[in-house]
Amino acid sequence: MILDSQERIKEYTAKGYWGKKSLIDYFKEHVSEDPDRVCLVDPPNKEQLVGLTPERLTYRELGRAVDATAESFLRMGIRKDDIIIVQLPNCWELAMLYLAITRAGALISPAPIQWRESELRYVGELTQARAFITVEEFHDFKHREMVEKLQSKLPNLKHIIYLQELREMGKGEITGKLDEVKIDANDIFALCWTYGTEIEPKGCPLSHNNWIFEGTGEVELTGIKKGETLLTAGPLVNIASVGTTYIPWLIVGGTFVLHHPFHPVIWMRQMIAEKVNYTLLVPALVNAIAKHPLVDEFDLSAVRSITIGGAPPALWSAQEFERRWGMEIGNIWGMNEGPGIVSGALDAPNLERRIEGLPQYGKRGVTWKGKLFSEGTETKLVDPETGEEITEVGRVGELLYKGSNVISGYFRRPDLTEKAFDKQGFLRTEDLFRIMEGNFISFVDRGKDIIIRGGLNISALEVESILLEHPKVLDAAAVPMPDEILGEKVCVYVVPREGEKVTLGELTSFMKEKSIAAYKLPQRLEITKEIPKDRAGKILKNILKDDIRNKLKSK
Repeated sequence: MILDSQERIKEYTAKGYWGKKSLIDYFKEHVSEDPDRVCLVDPPNKEQLVGLTPERLTYRELGRAVDATAESFLRMGIRKDDIIIVQLPNCWELAMLYLAITRAGALISPAPIQWRESELRYVGELTQARAFITVEEFHDFKHREMVEKLQSKLPNLKHIIYLQELREMGKGEITGKLDEVKIDANDIFALCWTYGTEIEPKGCPLSHNNWIFEGTGEVELTGIKKGETLLTAGPLVNIASVGTTYIPWLIVGGTFVLHHPFHPVIWMRQMIAEKVNYTLLVPALVNAIAKHPLVDEFDLSAVRSITIGGAPPALWSAQEFERRWGMEIGNIWGMNEGPGIVSGALDAPNLERRIEGLPQYGKRGVTWKGKLFSEGTETKLVDPETGEEITEVGRVGELLYKGSNVISGYFRRPDLTEKAFDKQGFLRTEDLFRIMEGNFISFVDRGKDIIIRGGLNISALEVESILLEHPKVLDAAAVPMPDEILGEKVCVYVVPREGEKVTLGELTSFMKEKSIAAYKLPQRLEITKEIPKDRAGKILKNILKDDIRNKLKSK
């Protein structure tokens, strides 16, 4: 399924950013060059997840499973450009399906395992999916009942395949019929989903060339090396894991370690036992590790680099990781629509600058050592109110992004596409950044998460970052609290470290010591056991905003 215009394909091909090589071609090379190397490792708790023994597959074994499964799809009547929804936890079968579905000429649409009938019905109707692959039951939820109910409402959904049946498909006959299936590097490789301000999820169709550009750029900026071991700590359903670990693994080879659902003890054991060289983490986990009472016992000496995403990391935790284990800590920003910026040692050798800011790749007239993102993207900051481009240091504006890693539009939603892109083809990210010296930009906040107190903008992220430095705080989130006089005030939700008690006075005193403006201080504290987050580790602010509004109303 090719969705890009011929003009766009010609442009990026002529510039050398897109080519003819697909992700399947990369994978075939690894199978041929290193067939006996272990390439996929199941989570050690797979039996608790889906009732199956954890496995370790070599490239030869995975290659056979990919081809046999793809041929099984052909025998079922799956044809070029058919869409298959996949809802599985992280396991080797999910990683395999990205390749097998593509090999059959079809298109994978991965869905979070937490999604239920409402989201899945919308996706099924929009995509006209021909098949659905899932588990019969997961964490006491009966997926089989849900999907069979869905099938009665989705006339195009002809096949439901459960995990055990899928495993048998992977042992089937290989006849060579796949050689007749032609895969273009501009075909869509995966149709992932994201949420904005709309009720329904938005489809983000990224081609092989989109993913390859993004993955190659990350390999360049993070220094991922051929044959390294990569681990995904997040669900393999969107760019947070697919783009940052899975695609780089397909490009450079090596071993890919799967983890699910996130469990700090299991994760740490995997990092140590598998001698993981690179992974992506969210700031809360990095902070928790740095503050863990047994941190001196963690042997992370094999880890060469960790990139922190979902939100900018705290400087103190990055410094602690570098001091303890000598690992390189990077900062990453990205969206499911494809755009990404990585702040690594290549262009930001100074750790403080690397953590606080991101190189403004794609800024006109500026060159970087990270050639791919620097030359293959275009970026600018604009005034959120007027849309006029801004360049002055200290100004805050919305980041607009254009490049060969960005979707051409939302899947079958031209109305959303029209709103999201300007007339020059730039994607409006809706994310606010502050212009820094030296052509760097620093993430301020999601545009809709700014707290406006008496006409003054407060970055929720800034408040959260300071609170996370408090020795008694394990996790924190800041949200606007309605106020009749000022419009909004700051309310913070805090998860204390085990055995600790935290008061609002302690937090405000701590923040005052950081010499920040008084209007940024929180004026209400809510103690909670957990900060709600999505699959990419982003705080679900709407849940907290609704919670504080309801509490204020019930007074």
